[in-house]
Amino acid sequence: MTIRSMTAFASAQGSLGPHSWTWELRSVNAKGLDLRLRVPDWLEGLEAHVRKVLSQSLARGNVSLTLRVSRTDDGAGEVQVNAALLQSVVRALAEAEDIAKQNQVKLGPTTAADLLGFRGVLEQAAGEDDPAPLVAQMQTELADLVKAFIGMREGEGEALAQILNAQLAQVQDLTERAGAEAEDRKLRFAETMKANLARVMDNAEGADPDRVAQELALIAVKADVTEELDRLNAHVAAARELLQKGGAVGRRLDFLMQEFNREANTLCSKAQHSGLTAVGLELKTVIDQMREQVQNIE
Repeated sequence: MTIRSMTAFASAQGSLGPHSWTWELRSVNAKGLDLRLRVPDWLEGLEAHVRKVLSQSLARGNVSLTLRVSRTDDGAGEVQVNAALLQSVVRALAEAEDIAKQNQVKLGPTTAADLLGFRGVLEQAAGEDDPAPLVAQMQTELADLVKAFIGMREGEGEALAQILNAQLAQVQDLTERAGAEAEDRKLRFAETMKANLARVMDNAEGADPDRVAQELALIAVKADVTEELDRLNAHVAAARELLQKGGAVGRRLDFLMQEFNREANTLCSKAQHSGLTAVGLELKTVIDQMREQVQNIE
């Protein structure tokens, strides 16, 4: 499986009979999966199907799907006669002819065209939309739309994975530099400790040398950064494993970024050495950059 980004867009068009439609599917970052669907209500069962497909295909992201359907006038319905209105017109004409005859007024013959010319006698039958064929066609097209959408997510994800692997290499390099700086600090720290111990013993009558040595040793232990460096290396290995594994690993990577940051902060607080402090600050910068990238991963 590959890494997927949560940012993507896909669109598609389709038609069946007098109907045509346009799909739009887009997503942005989110902590979970948030589906927002705009599907016409008269397409019975389609929205539930769309929700099911997206829920099974995606793990995270604020996902919006819009389906716009339009209908052409062609094929909207056949022309038909309004029989009730035609009968009413015929009765009215018969009555008019009787009145005209009583008043010795001669009327011309009435033709079928005359009768059909009355407003409303001829009307266009409203075609009824059967949603079943449309829903079946749209369900088929949805699979291709989601495939294209996931393809874009995976393409973006591959780019993110390359960036993160490069940043992990930086973290590993900085961790090695921090180890070298820590060794340099250790030598200087030991010399400083010896000098401090001698100064204390010279200026403190009755001081217990063993007790003073223990306190200085405790300070040295608290300043040791070996565990932080070991954990940083372990986090690098874990992050690389997740990127290699692929799939929906965004949350686990985000947790790792918090652990990276925790170790870098502790390293800086223990540094007491300009070189080690400088490396620690570089580490924090790279880790912040990684965390920004991880926010885009599904």
